[in-house]
Amino acid sequence: MTHAKLLVIDAHGGMRHAVREALVDMLRPGDLVVANDAATLPASLHGIHVPSGDPIEVRLAGMSSLSVGVADFSAVVFGAGDFHTRTEDRALPPPLAAGDTLTLGPLSAIVTGVLGHPRLISLRFDGRPDEIWAGIAEHGKPIQYAHATNQLVLWNVWTRIASPPVAFEPPSAGFVLDWRTIAAMRERGIGFATITHAAGISSTGDSDLDSRLPFDEPYDIPESTARRIAATRSKGGRIVAIGTTVVRALEHAAAPDDVVRAGRGIATQRIGPGTRLHVVDAILTGVHERGTSHYELLRAFTDDLTLSAADEELAAHGYRPHESGDSVLVMPTWGGSCKPT
Repeated sequence: MTHAKLLVIDAHGGMRHAVREALVDMLRPGDLVVANDAATLPASLHGIHVPSGDPIEVRLAGMSSLSVGVADFSAVVFGAGDFHTRTEDRALPPPLAAGDTLTLGPLSAIVTGVLGHPRLISLRFDGRPDEIWAGIAEHGKPIQYAHATNQLVLWNVWTRIASPPVAFEPPSAGFVLDWRTIAAMRERGIGFATITHAAGISSTGDSDLDSRLPFDEPYDIPESTARRIAATRSKGGRIVAIGTTVVRALEHAAAPDDVVRAGRGIATQRIGPGTRLHVVDAILTGVHERGTSHYELLRAFTDDLTLSAADEELAAHGYRPHESGDSVLVMPTWGGSCKPT
């Protein structure tokens, strides 16, 4: 997004304003930038709750693995309506129970469980994997919220580096990247690598359910990325995460001995003020509201006084929330990649 803004919080809590394209200027040779290359699924599916005949919207919200054969998902379900109504104001779905059939366009699914909240279920699609994914592609729409008045299409929610379609909402921090930015990094001796992480939904419309975010999220770290992280850290370079999903994946993969392991896993941890970061030194992310899981994660990078001052700066200069393109870069409070204990 042209002319998007960037607030940089430096090593001592100082702040400066820049255009988002200036990200490269904030980095130094030897740093490694790691981004999430997940493409966004059309994860909003409208249909019918067969036992009641009532209309519903199913927003796919999680899956147990990145396998192309997966048929089981968790999902947040709403009653009649669409994104034009604020998520907080959406009607509850009809009462859901294990065994209920859902008709979602060309797809049929069975509710396999209600997960402690009337909006949150597990479901299993009927059919072969190719039929399931074709049905999602044909019938689904990107999940969106009332602040965007026009219906989104897939290219609106794919970053320039999007690859496997496994995210339920965009790993939106990645919109800062384009091929010119990546080329500029290379020219300056700044490394670039990717992971794949199934970014989940950012809001359920219910405060109790939102308090359970983020849900468990599968990820895959390529061997090449794990090697580059190890090499960067051994030379004192910084690991710069593009987005909260990258932080979750890398920190989960580094437990318990600070070594990032290649391969697949499921990020189950919650990162917040009590978290000691083992791998990531800096984060570029969107503008997040206090109390959200994204904001809580930032508290692992800097103190509450600094974040409060940042909130004031963001409000005073009209920064837009993370869905709209403005960003925050939190740099480390120490040199290199080795954290103090």
